[in-house]
Amino acid sequence: MRKKIWALGLTMCMAASLAACGGNSSSETTATTTAAEASAEDGAESTDAASEAEETETAELKTVAEGKLTVATSPDFAPYEFYAIGEDGTPALAGFDMALAQYIADDLGLELEVVTVDFDGVLSELQTKSVDLGMAGLSPDPKREGIMDFSDLYYIGGQSLVTVKGNADTYNSFEAINKPEVSVGAQIGSIQMDLATANSPDADIVALPKVTDIIAELLAGKMDAAYIETDVAKSYQKNYPELEIVMEVPYDQEGSSIGVCKDNAPLLAAVNASIAKALEDGSMEKFIAEANELASGEKYEGLLNESGQVQQ
Repeated sequence: MRKKIWALGLTMCMAASLAACGGNSSSETTATTTAAEASAEDGAESTDAASEAEETETAELKTVAEGKLTVATSPDFAPYEFYAIGEDGTPALAGFDMALAQYIADDLGLELEVVTVDFDGVLSELQTKSVDLGMAGLSPDPKREGIMDFSDLYYIGGQSLVTVKGNADTYNSFEAINKPEVSVGAQIGSIQMDLATANSPDADIVALPKVTDIIAELLAGKMDAAYIETDVAKSYQKNYPELEIVMEVPYDQEGSSIGVCKDNAPLLAAVNASIAKALEDGSMEKFIAEANELASGEKYEGLLNESGQVQQ
């Protein structure tokens, strides 16, 4: 299932003015003025060169749909991406990934188009070059480099082993869960699945498409433990206090990147520049705070139905 959400990107423009003056009342003044004019001309040429380079860079920026930045996401990963439910019951796509996506689109003067799919669908969309970017709390896993390029890190997170409070004293180590009779969950195609395979290969590993499915299985007692991104697990804890984070899971690449359509160097460079700007001007910190606030309220994690409503 594929849904599209449109957001208007803001077109950004620049204006510059240049003023110069001179005189010829004496040879010294004339010489000084000539030097100043030469300097001004050099400055103007430098400015013109920079403008030309900027225009060239903009001209080289190609996206799958002209004038648009198309982003694939899996909205079941609060506070990264999810649906915040308004007072009137209307779901609105939210999360700091989505706020950053809009920031990048605005920064590039493009209209944002979001395609919602399951997590493994995000990878497929990038692999087929159907979208420009994939934003779903992606870790820069070298095994994915064949289907996407990775942006610079924009968020540093972590990984955790999660169970319910009643099992916290039982399933609280790799040794405890690495048994055939223990069911351990992880999201299909995710880093958490790799961690489950690496750290608990003898367990009964259950692969599910959405984190919400994993949480439901844990709460229903059908699953013993699960590997979940730390901040996502904390977000679920707010609504389901019976969940327990029992341990941190070591991981070499504890950070999130944006997946960029392969072989699009100008777009990768532009995305990295926007990320740097968002980190420098404090926007990213604001996006994270706002997303965590929204995630603590009423939300829905998963795909909407054909009518754009929460699936019952």
